[in-house]
Amino acid sequence: MAKSKSMAIFVSGLWKENPVFRQILGICSALAVTNLMMNTLIMGLSLIFVTAMSNLTVSALRSITPVRIRMMVQTLIIASYVIIVDILLKAHLPDISEALGPYVGLIITNCIIMGRCEAFARHNTPWPSLLDGVASGCGYAFVLLTVAFFRELLGFGTVFGVRLMPGGWTNWTIMVMAPGAFFMLGGFIWVARSFGPRDGEKPEGAR
Repeated sequence: MAKSKSMAIFVSGLWKENPVFRQILGICSALAVTNLMMNTLIMGLSLIFVTAMSNLTVSALRSITPVRIRMMVQTLIIASYVIIVDILLKAHLPDISEALGPYVGLIITNCIIMGRCEAFARHNTPWPSLLDGVASGCGYAFVLLTVAFFRELLGFGTVFGVRLMPGGWTNWTIMVMAPGAFFMLGGFIWVARSFGPRDGEKPEGAR
């Protein structure tokens, strides 16, 4: 029973209630950092860490957190983990940190994290909350990496910096610009929602 519940939570965050193409959250970073796979991977891993640890901490403190100030407490918790990520990136991956620019710091304003803390973590025990955070973060990273794969491949002819397109390939400049991000993300959402549960349909395992 516990294993099936854990699987249901993970599948829900990764697909059935994916924060990007089902809930349309985290769109700003999805458009801004997906021109290169490596930058996108680091952004995705950063959000997985922050979402998972924030969920875990909020859940662990839920019984002693006053209801009236819970949003401020959640924001403080999220900010603490974002600062940790920002410091680690600047110390060990300065080039990627510079390329991501303000979007690492703006993780604190990402509605995905606050939404999972408020909707799930403060009502559930630490383990399911941690798993829910990991699942939502993976769902976010899955969308971003898919979009980044096509944008880098068509825009630069590479994937993770490795040349894949033939020598005569003409790079699609639009793919490394903002319109390319809109087109790719819109197309992905259209395809994903065509195969996912319809609006108003209650996901499996939901209360």
